[in-house]
Amino acid sequence: MTDTVKGPASYFPSIEKKYGRPIAEWKDLIRSSPLTKHMELVNWLKAEHGLGHGHANALVAHTLAEAGGK
Repeated sequence: MTDTVKGPASYFPSIEKKYGRPIAEWKDLIRSSPLTKHMELVNWLKAEHGLGHGHANALVAHTLAEAGGK
């Protein structure tokens, strides 16, 4: 039985399909950014990389959660 992915990770397949980069690459970009606040990172992904708000928010939320809130 397959578990349904919930939360920010549920956006990952559509992010990879729409923007053509693997999630690991997006997470590496977020981790390497000098920005540290959630909304700063979301706005940076939107402005510099053309992501939509929901996709940027999902990537940042998931990445920061993995890092313990950074």
